[in-house]
Amino acid sequence: MPESSEYAPQRAEMVEKQLRRRGIEDSCVLGAMLKLPRHEFVPEEFRARAYEDVPLPIGSGQTISQPYIVAAMTAALRLLPTDRALEIGAGCGYQAAVLSLLAKEVFTIERRHELASAASEKLSSLGYHNVHVHCGDGTLGLPEFAPFNAILVAAAAPAAPQPLLAQLAEGGRMIIPVGDAENQELQLIEKHDGRLSTRMMEGCRFVPLVGHHAWQKPPER
Repeated sequence: MPESSEYAPQRAEMVEKQLRRRGIEDSCVLGAMLKLPRHEFVPEEFRARAYEDVPLPIGSGQTISQPYIVAAMTAALRLLPTDRALEIGAGCGYQAAVLSLLAKEVFTIERRHELASAASEKLSSLGYHNVHVHCGDGTLGLPEFAPFNAILVAAAAPAAPQPLLAQLAEGGRMIIPVGDAENQELQLIEKHDGRLSTRMMEGCRFVPLVGHHAWQKPPER
């Protein structure tokens, strides 16, 4: 599409300065983010800022994560072309699109109907047909489609929701921001021989994960 080539220099600069120079080495992740038209996933008034290393508003009090965090979380999952991935918090659909270029199939849940509908429409119009958008409580996961090789949670929870841990396949990986409204850190949870191991990665700041197995309502900041 014409607009994609228009923003190509900004995308290349984003990948080089914000990702590669900050330690993102996964060539598949870098390639996916070099290809993806991030400007298509942000509101018109923010398109000029689409490739800045900052989160941007997408409506309904939600944001699109900064490119570095998208890349870091995606790289941590070590996706294979045969993997089935689950994302919690579809937002505008950008993170799901990144996953879709690296995994066989992506399921994503968004609790806000207006965002879920818009994300589904956007992903379909851009040709990301291996992404399935669902509207509902992300903390419950999608047991009817489990297990998943990779789970990415794009909102902060006080702890990893048990239903999501239960839907993780053997050898599976989950990346999730854990903490309170102000202080969070990315945790990488892996399942081997039925046991879960957790590794702390880096500090971050996400909107709160609201649902039955997380915050019942957004915590006060």
